Amino acid sequence: MELGNNTRISEFFLQGFSEDPELQPIIYALFLSMYLIAMLGNLLIILAIISDSQLHTPMYFFLSNLSFVDICFTSTTMPKMLVNIQTQSKVISYAGCITQMYFFLLFVELDNFLLAVMAYDRFVAICHPLHYMVIMNCPHCMLLVLVSWVVSVLHALLQSLMVLQLSFCTDLEIPHFFCELNQVVQLTCSDTFLNDLVMYFALVLLATVPLAGILYSYSKIASSIRGISSAQGKYKAFSTCASHLSVVSLFYCTGLGVYLSSAATHSSHSSATASVMYTVVTPMLNPFIYSLRNKDVKRALKRLSRGKM
Repeated sequence: MELGNNTRISEFFLQGFSEDPELQPIIYALFLSMYLIAMLGNLLIILAIISDSQLHTPMYFFLSNLSFVDICFTSTTMPKMLVNIQTQSKVISYAGCITQMYFFLLFVELDNFLLAVMAYDRFVAICHPLHYMVIMNCPHCMLLVLVSWVVSVLHALLQSLMVLQLSFCTDLEIPHFFCELNQVVQLTCSDTFLNDLVMYFALVLLATVPLAGILYSYSKIASSIRGISSAQGKYKAFSTCASHLSVVSLFYCTGLGVYLSSAATHSSHSSATASVMYTVVTPMLNPFIYSLRNKDVKRALKRLSRGKM
């Protein structure tokens, strides 16, 4: 791969959603509201779990990690987009673009792995309840999160280093509101065969393995729930999984929708619009899903609000 043109690249241009000046205030207000709601909601979940000793369990340990990752996930793309709208600028530096790409890949993979870890936690709790505290002990929980971080960091680092080896042409406009890996690679003048190969291999491997784990866990959970004789017991077992299952469905359906809409329309603008669903909307809705469907979290949030009064 060529290396010569890299020194001449100093910045990219993010096209965003619309160039209509009348729409800019509306887009700014909409995304600022969603960003603040996502930040506040996930922060409250973390504070509620930390402040309530009854929530110091593996399930809520993973949930607090998921909320932290969602805060970082939205903060990777939203502040820069909001600043660009406010300053009426589309510029992002070359270093800023690579950095944004790295952290986006890192946190989207962490979301993916943490959802799989949470499914495994529910599998152990429902299918092996007598051994739950032995299997899901503190060191094991921390190891699961650590492995998720290590794999995500290495994957994001690999993809970012490969992009650094590419040479770019004069067209530096990214038809997106952030530096999305595939969109950046398409701007290069270099041969992208190796980049494309690694990109799609990693996508298949790092997306299908956690998803397969989630599907396997819930297939076993469904079998165990069917074996429970009482209706109340079935409802109680299912209720512990309902919030997580809703978040999993939202994350994977919106993520899949991005790639399907992009493949069907071949429109970068459609892809950017669809990307909003899993980069902004999903992290914003996760706290509501867990707080509205979980009595323990609602109780902890009430205690937290009374403590601040």
